Amino acid sequence: MNLVPVTSDDYRLIAERKLPRALFDYIDGGAYGEVTLRRNVSDFQRFSPRQSVMRDVSGVDTKTTLVGAEANLPVALAPVGMCGMFARRAEAQAKRAADRAGIPFALSTVSICSLEEVATVSDIPFWFQLYMLRDRSVVREMLGRAWSVGVRTLVFTVDLAVVGERYRDTRNGIAGGAGAWGRFRSGLLSYLSHPRWLVDVGIKGKPHLFGNLAEYVPAATSLPEYREWVESQFDPSVTWKDIEWLRGIWNGKLIIKGVLTPEDAESAVQSGADAVVVSNHGGRQLDGVSSSIAALPAIAEHLEGRAEIMMDGGVRSGLDVFRAHALGASGVMIGRPWAYAVAARGETGVLSLMEAFRREMVVAMALSGATSVEGITPDNIQCEV
Repeated sequence: MNLVPVTSDDYRLIAERKLPRALFDYIDGGAYGEVTLRRNVSDFQRFSPRQSVMRDVSGVDTKTTLVGAEANLPVALAPVGMCGMFARRAEAQAKRAADRAGIPFALSTVSICSLEEVATVSDIPFWFQLYMLRDRSVVREMLGRAWSVGVRTLVFTVDLAVVGERYRDTRNGIAGGAGAWGRFRSGLLSYLSHPRWLVDVGIKGKPHLFGNLAEYVPAATSLPEYREWVESQFDPSVTWKDIEWLRGIWNGKLIIKGVLTPEDAESAVQSGADAVVVSNHGGRQLDGVSSSIAALPAIAEHLEGRAEIMMDGGVRSGLDVFRAHALGASGVMIGRPWAYAVAARGETGVLSLMEAFRREMVVAMALSGATSVEGITPDNIQCEV
């Protein structure tokens, strides 16, 4: 089947065909029974746009600002770990696509491409995502490296004190627990059955290391060894006091990603956050928790403009971006959609997907009577019971 991709689901289908099973499942999967993963997507359908016609919508404009920076669309590419395994130097490709689309790109701590490599793409600033590691000297040094390459917006993830149980990764041998035959069958045989991936990414896409961490784990020679080190560095003793310490040493914008309640959003603001991301880590941590879109309205009402609010999890279209904005988010972050797109079609795929998002959002705005992003209000949406 020669599918011409338009939607996130289209790119997902192509990515599933092109990637070895373990890598596709790493993008696609969630924690435990993946209830929250599904809920993130399905709960968007609870919120319907309110059609409003016979308005002058000849000048619909999707431009806005996100955390102080201009953007052509209220969308940022979220940090996605290991993305350089899905396409050759994928993080660099995604940065080029984001630059062309006029939206922010956030680089993951556990990216294949390093801060320094991504910075060579252009002079346009990008965001950097970091965790609170046990070794605070590494945190300080990585912040310094980020600042030196022009990063002025830090996305700090706070919902990874421990790693969620992701059964697909365990079965495929990416996480611990699979037997030797399981690792061989779903690993080696799957990779060998994808010769295009083997050549384009497996051979031409080297080195396959966590570029940001290579100097801190000099003995590591494979991604599993890097993953083991990273997971050993997650610090379950972290509290909001540590975020206050972070705020004291980071002079740029600070986004706290991973809040689902008004209380945690309040703590993030009190600790010095400029913005919060309503997020359940894409359903990859604690299964069964609220979807991000369902948690958004209460947080937006509580903060009442005291900090910028974004959300991620389940966003699959420009219509979803419209819904999120109407419910109180200044913008959204997307992870899986751009990962599917870069795996399927590289830089061109990511850019084409963002163009589709923009077209979908223009239609939603025009048929609800809004001509600007700021003009999208709660009145443009209704909740279906």
